[in-house]
Amino acid sequence: MAPTRSRRPRRWLFKSEPDVFSIDDLAAAPDRTTFWDGVRNYQARNLLRDDIQPGDGVLYYHSGANPPHVAGVAEVVRGGYPDPTQFDPASPYHDPGSSADEPRWYCVDVRFVERFARPVTLAELKAAPALSAMMVTQRGARLSVQPVTEKEWAAVLKMAR
Repeated sequence: MAPTRSRRPRRWLFKSEPDVFSIDDLAAAPDRTTFWDGVRNYQARNLLRDDIQPGDGVLYYHSGANPPHVAGVAEVVRGGYPDPTQFDPASPYHDPGSSADEPRWYCVDVRFVERFARPVTLAELKAAPALSAMMVTQRGARLSVQPVTEKEWAAVLKMAR
């Protein structure tokens, strides 16, 4: 049997409307942990289901804020599993076409790590040469779950601190 290799943690940017679920809401959640639900885009779903794993870092982005900004950091503590809101008729994320046998949507659990003392705005991200290829800085990049390179991760953390 071949030895298993440890996987290096990856980095992500998760978007949330601050009036729906802010980084402060995450910090106030029991154990500072919650499930990241309600993603209804197939590309983002595939990342949640197949790629995002415990130990991965998350830049917590407030997309509906004025101005939009990276508010802090979270960590993935549970990998992809069926999003329970798809099965709940009372949920705004209910999907009547999804079933327990064939779930359509996935979520992960995230835990609060830190809130930035000074959020990093989208304008600052766009102005930073090191972040010129970062997905969130690209026109039309609306995906709610986005990969972030190690270089981008380090640059954002440096800007925040």
